[in-house]
Order: sequence, then C-alpha cells, then structure tokens
Amino acid sequence: MPDEEDNAVSVGVDQTPGDGVTRLYGEPFDSGFAQAEHLQLAADLAAALAVHEELLTLAESIEDSPDVRFLRAHLLADMTSVHLAATDLAEAEDTNKRSRTLLDDIASAPMGPRGRQLWLEMLLRTLIAGADLLRRTGRLDEALACLDEAAVRLPEFDDPDGLRTSELGLNRVHLLMDRGEWGAAEDQASALLSTTPTTAVETVPRLLVALGLICSSTGRFDPAEDYFARAEDQFRAIGDTGGQRTLLAHRAYAAMHRGELDLAERLFAEASAFFEQRRWFGDLAVCEQARAFLAGRRGDAMGAEDLLAASLSRFERLGASIAAADTMLLGAQHAYDRGDMDEMKRLAQGARDVYQEREVYERCAQVDLMLARTLEDNLNRTDHGDHERESIDTALSFALPAALALEAARYDFATAHARSQWLELADEAMQLVFRLAIRRQDQGLLFELAEHRCAGASLALDRTPPATGPVEEPASVFPSAAMKSYARHDHAEGTMTLGGVAAQAAVSAGLRVAPPPKVRMSAQSGPGRVALQEYIAAAEFRYHRRIVHEEAVPFWITDDLTSRPVVQVRLADAGDLFMTWTWAGGARGFGTGHGPGADVDQAVRELADALPGAGDGAEGMRRAFGSGALAEHGSERRLARTLAEALWPEQLTAQIRQVAERAGRPLVRIQPSPRVAQVPWELLAVDDGTDVRLIDLADVVTTAPTSLRPREPAPATAPNTDTGPVVLVLDPRVPGFRADSPLGSVLGPPGSDPELLSLVRRRLDAGAVVPSVASPAEAFRRTDLDRDWLSGVLRKGARRLMYVGHVSGAPVEGGQSEDGTLHLCCDAGASGLAEPLRTHRPLSAKDLLLGSLPLRADGEPGARIWPAPPRVALIGCESGGDLRFAESFGLATAMLYNGAELVTATRWVLPTSFAFHRLAQLPDSVRPLSEAIVAVDTAHEDDDPVRSLGGWQREQLDRWRADGRIEHSPLLWAAMTSIVV
Repeated sequence: MPDEEDNAVSVGVDQTPGDGVTRLYGEPFDSGFAQAEHLQLAADLAAALAVHEELLTLAESIEDSPDVRFLRAHLLADMTSVHLAATDLAEAEDTNKRSRTLLDDIASAPMGPRGRQLWLEMLLRTLIAGADLLRRTGRLDEALACLDEAAVRLPEFDDPDGLRTSELGLNRVHLLMDRGEWGAAEDQASALLSTTPTTAVETVPRLLVALGLICSSTGRFDPAEDYFARAEDQFRAIGDTGGQRTLLAHRAYAAMHRGELDLAERLFAEASAFFEQRRWFGDLAVCEQARAFLAGRRGDAMGAEDLLAASLSRFERLGASIAAADTMLLGAQHAYDRGDMDEMKRLAQGARDVYQEREVYERCAQVDLMLARTLEDNLNRTDHGDHERESIDTALSFALPAALALEAARYDFATAHARSQWLELADEAMQLVFRLAIRRQDQGLLFELAEHRCAGASLALDRTPPATGPVEEPASVFPSAAMKSYARHDHAEGTMTLGGVAAQAAVSAGLRVAPPPKVRMSAQSGPGRVALQEYIAAAEFRYHRRIVHEEAVPFWITDDLTSRPVVQVRLADAGDLFMTWTWAGGARGFGTGHGPGADVDQAVRELADALPGAGDGAEGMRRAFGSGALAEHGSERRLARTLAEALWPEQLTAQIRQVAERAGRPLVRIQPSPRVAQVPWELLAVDDGTDVRLIDLADVVTTAPTSLRPREPAPATAPNTDTGPVVLVLDPRVPGFRADSPLGSVLGPPGSDPELLSLVRRRLDAGAVVPSVASPAEAFRRTDLDRDWLSGVLRKGARRLMYVGHVSGAPVEGGQSEDGTLHLCCDAGASGLAEPLRTHRPLSAKDLLLGSLPLRADGEPGARIWPAPPRVALIGCESGGDLRFAESFGLATAMLYNGAELVTATRWVLPTSFAFHRLAQLPDSVRPLSEAIVAVDTAHEDDDPVRSLGGWQREQLDRWRADGRIEHSPLLWAAMTSIVV
C-alpha cells in the first residue's frame, strides 16, 4: 500500500500541486478522486458515484496486491459516503462492508509509518460511516459499538487537523439526538464546536446544523436560526451545495414548530423538489412525512394519506425502521381522525413494537400519550355510561407516566433557559393529566399532582450530568426530532460522555439540576405513601427515565408549628391554576380547587399593569404612580377583588374564619406557581361586598419548593448564629456608578435620613454590628463591602444579614433565575460568574449557589463561601422574584439553600423615597422606603418575624383605607414578603 517509499502523502499534510489534485495513487485515480469530491460537494451524487464505479472497475482489473486492495477500500469508502448522502442505505451498507473486509485483509501486511496512518484513517472512516448507517437504520446499540471501536483506534492516528476526531464526536452527537438525549447532545456539540479546529471544514457546519436542530427541537428558535445561518455561511464557503439545500428542510422544520405553517409548507416543498430531482429518497421521505402533518392540519385528509403512504414506503425500502414507525404513528392519528379505530390500533401497535425493539423508549411514551388523548377525545364525544370511570383510569394509566417522563427530560439540559423552553413543550401533556384528574373528581390525585409539581428541581453540585430521557412535542402527534428521547442508563457514565477539559466546559456552562425528591404524603418523618408512587414506578419502568431523586422528604414539616393553626397552600400551573391546602397546628383538614386559566391570566395581567415593570425604568415607575391601580384606593380595591375571585376559593376563606374564631389568627403559608408569584396575597379582597382582606384574617408567608431545604448544614457556618453580629449592607457604593446613576444611591446622602440613622443606632446599642462603625452614618455608602468581605463575616457567624441596595433581576422569559444579582462594592477584577458592568462585577445567585466550583478544580460550593445566617433581608428591586421562574434559584432562594431559615424580599420593583418625592410630590420628610426598612429590621428582631411584619402591613392597610394617601399605598408595602421553606 502507499508509503513514504512510494511517494505517499503523509496524513495531515497537503501535497497538492496547482491543479488541486492530491497525489496518492497516480492517474487516473488521483484526478478521479478529486473530480468525485467536487461532484459530491455540488450535490451531483449520481455523477460522483459514476466516477467512483468507473475507478473501482479499473482497480479491480489491476493485479491484486495490498496496495490495490487499499485503493479499492478507499474507493468503496468514498462510495459509502455518497450512498449515505443520497440516503441509499442498502448500497451504503454493502460498500461499507466490502471496504471493511479489504482493510481487515491487509491489516497485517507490511507497511511503513505513513502507510499505517493511511490505513488507520481509512479504517476510522469506515467505522464512523458504519455507525452512521446503523444509526439511520435504527440499530442504535450497534452504532454505539462502532463508535466505541473507532474511539479505541483513534489514539493511534495522527490527526493534526482534528478531522476524524471531530467526525467521531459529531456522530456521537447524532446518536444522542436520535436517542432523544437533548441535553447531553447539546453539551457535547457545544464543547466539540469550541475545540474543533477551523481546518475541519466539513465537520464544523454539520456541528452547527446539529446545534440548530437541538435548539429548534426544544423550543429555542432564535438561537436555532443563528446556528443555521452560520452553517449556511460555512457550506457556501466550501462550495457544499447539498448542505445548503438540506438547510431548507431544517428551517422548514423549525418554522413548523414555531407555528409558521405556510412558511414551513413552502420550504418543505422546495426541499422536496430538490431531493426528488437528486434522488435523495431518505430526505424526501422526511419531507413527505412533515408535509403529511401539515396537510392534516389544513384539513386535506386525502393529501395527507397520500404523503404518508409515500413516506412510509420509502422508509421501509431504505430500512429506516424508526423513521418508518414515526410515519406509522402519524398515520394512526389520521386513522383515528377518520374514525378507523382498527387501523389506528394496528398502526400504533406496529410503531410501538418497533420502538420497543429498538429501545427508543420515548417513542413508546409518545404512543401512550396519543392513546390517552384519543381516549379523552372519545370521552368528550360519546357517553361511556357505567364504564366512564374505567375509561378515565385507562387514559390516566397511559398519560400520567408518560407526562412525568416528559417533564423529567428537562434535567438533561445544562442551562435553565433550555429547561424552561423544554417545559413549555412538556406542559400540554401535564395539562391532559390534570383534565383527566378533574374528570375523575379525584381530589387525592389532584393533591399528589400539585405536591409533585411544587417539589421543585434539586440543585446538582457534583458536575455530573443527570440521566436523560423522554421527549414529546405535545401539541401534535407528528414525531418531531424533539420527541426522540429516552436515555439509556447503561451509557450514563460510559463512552457517551466527553472527558477531560471538554466535559468540564460542557458541564460548567449552566446551573445543573436533578429530579425533585420523592414527596412523602405525611407531614412527619418515617415511611409512608409517596406522591404518585405507582405512576412514578410505571414511568421509570416503561421509559427508562429517572423521575424523582432517591431522597424522600415529607410534603410539609409541621413538628415546630404547633403554637397556632397553620394552613399550607400550594399552587400549580397546568393550563388552569390548581390549588391544594392542608391544615396543621391544632386544625385539621385539606382541600383542592382550581381557577380557569383565562380568568387567572386576565387577573394577573391587570396586576402586572399596576406594577412598575423591571425593564421599564423610570417610565414604568411613573406609570405605576400615575394610572396604576395600586396608586388609588378604589381601583386597588377592585383589583384586589378581581385577584381574589380568580385565585382564592371561598371554601378556604370560610375555613380560615372558622379556625380564627376558635384558635386565633392562623398562619397561611403560600407556595405560588410561577404565573402568580407576584400576587400580593395579603391584599386579596376575600369577601364580596366588603373590604376584608386576607391579611385581616391571617398572617401570610411565602414558601419555596421543598427541594431547596438544605440537606445538611454548611460546614463553614459558625455555631454562634443566635448570638453573632448583625451584618448591615446599606446602600453600598457600586464601582463605576455615580450616586445619581442607575446603580447609584437608593437611600440618599449618608446621614440625611433620621429614621435609618436611628435604626443603625439601635443595632449598635443592642450588640455587635458588622461592619464596625464609630457613628451610624458610617454604615451607609461604604466602598469596602465586597464579596470577599461578605464571605469573611458570614463564615465567622452572624445572626442576621440586612441588605438594602440595588438588585438586578433576571428576565423571566430567559428562564434563568440564577442570573439575578446583588450590587456590592466589587470591582471588575473580582472572581465570579456574572459579567462585569463597567468597572463592577455583580454578585449573582449563581455565585451564591455554585461558589467557586466552576472556576477552580478545588472550588467550594457557595454555601461554604457565603453561609447564610438564620434571617436575611434583601431589600431591593424584585429581590424575591425567584418564584416567578420554573426553577427557583434566585437570590432569595439561594440564601435559603445556603442555610437561612427566613428571607424577607420583594415581589416587584420597589419605589424609593425619592420616587415618592418626585412622582407623588411628597415632602422630603416623608420617607416610605425608610419606614419599610425599619419595619423589616424590627420584624427580624422579633421572635415571630412573620407576625411582626404582618402587623406593620395591617397598619399600612388601615391607613390606606382611612385616607388613601400614596405613602400608604400597597405599591411599596405589599411588595414585601417573607420566604421560608
């Protein structure tokens, strides 16, 4: 075979003369290889194949020798590549096997170092192509074995351009995508893209396409289009016409899932015409499958049937079993729509059999969800009489395990943004489950559903990507790429993961989370029923997906809540708003309720219109003071009644009254769903015709998900938290920002506010205060209160922390609550995970949680660097906005995770006293924000801070009802809430 003695080309070095032909075998082979490559890039696969066949015929006529066998193996490997591009899988399998046989035959033939490298390169190509072929025909385990064999061979190969390494990585990404392991696929593709050299010109655009497909499959369409645009530029640069045309189908797919059906139809039709002309029948079958779905959506049943039949026939001829089963599943839905139940069952069962055989468990879940939806539809259309309960039970047995697995698929992803987008796709399945539970009138099931959904994701600090699993795009039966999920646990720590620096980069990209804990339906310790236990067991068994963490927690710990009656209220979003409540502390009972989604959304919109928006700046605050409902008593009362009618059941109000009459004012613990997390529950006008508010009847505290409860105390927390100092961080100076700038002073010049000076004096008189000050004025606008200082004082032990200053909340639509930040005195050189602003680096919730783990190999978690004292006050704009996110890992909940027992924070953007002066023309002597700060400080010194803060809020409400003055408006005081776990 070619070697250095035969003027062979050393691997990785181009010895190409001016005509662009690599000299390797001599003529006509060298120019023939170049011509075929040019034709393949131009998407003329038939012509490229003809060149290869002519060369192969010539090679087979030459006297046999190891060199000739290697030449034939090279030609057959190139032919495999062409067949795969044309989705001619049967021919690709034949040429790939023949190439591998020839390579094996000459494996022991004498060859020099360069000859050995050429042989290794060809073997790697054959193995990678074989894996691609096996993947496309649904033989995923065999494909993985091929990639594993290639990985074993790879270290022997000198790959300076990184081409074969990147090809191997790309094929692993494709395999993960076909298994539906979207989070792992994204991690690996991102890491691979960052490490693949630009010289690997064929791999880079395909990596970009893979990332675009991952994003579009998981609801992130803007980044998907960005990846597609970058891939298009790369394909154009290397003259890859086929790659450019294939992007049409990918963009059509994204448009279809974005809801732009006309655009999707046009792009699919254009792509189909190209694929049919070039005889790329596999790609054509994919387009026909998608167009069948679109035809069904526009009511063209006959056109849909024709396209389905064509797609299925092509997939079956190609041997693409999973793709064929996808078409069968879509056909099953069409059969149901036309009332052909026997055909629907035949096609659905046929598809499920393929999925089960190929161990593609998500597709099994997809079938189950389709069957559950058809059962619900049938229940709506026909009277099942005495069998209705049985039919509902059957539908739930299909829907609930599949919906649980679908929700749990989000734990694959490295970022909260990706997980939040995924949950939007998953929500339809869980809405189906709640509808079925309501139909069954099963209060116990509704209770367990709410408890499971409210448990919250667990923070994962071990840098180990979670197990992956099922996916399904619930709004349709069309088997999109996003439905191809369910991970194999046996590969979770094997060859499917990257190693070394790439793995570290992938894992540290975002805040990792794990499944929620099991929720034990007993408020006490010990064994007991776990919420949804039989459905969780079914989901984990059927779909090979972990649904809950091994840890079991009681849904509510009531051991220390016996001094007065307490009711725990939890709310869950599933189209409508669902509520559960349970009494303890001398009162007994429970209940459930739900509000129609449209009514809830309308009430929440009215509240949002009354609040100063986080992104609206001064104009938002001006609007809240001018036309906002909270600025005038009559409009505020109407809003409070609207909120109560939409969100609060009369039955619960009646129970609160009864308990209050017998045992005194109860405590209402509310865990809101993200949709209603800004609702000031204290304000709800719970009686029609009167102005009685919820806070008139009870004290109110907000609760965070049980998953945030620290599993063990942070070792760095000092033991003297009951007697330690009070840490005061009062309006710290932010480097690079003047006092009158957006991150300037919130309290005015130091020493100008008598109430706040008195607050500091009281704390100094009562005990130790950090930082140490000679006079109260020195506690304000300091320049030395940075993250390192804060870490030092908290590690020594403190009993309280009060922060008053700027907070920058994360945008809810981004899904990443951990991006919320505090603004201390840190300069841009401070070590942290937030991006600098000018000469200042904020301290983010992600810092508080992850600490230095992503920054150093010997890093510490945030709970050790910033252990939180028992009571924390974060008085800044929307400092308690964590609960507006599907995953609550913002500033307030980070403090709870780090050890705080209670955190007082704010639900929305706070108006400063200066805002009251400027926008409401109050005199400078009236300082509403200062009064609120004093009230929070007083409450945190009280044995019962919730009762104390509630008492101050009732006083403010009484003044508001009496005189309607703006300084008593709920715009400020109703923003305050205390949060506990």
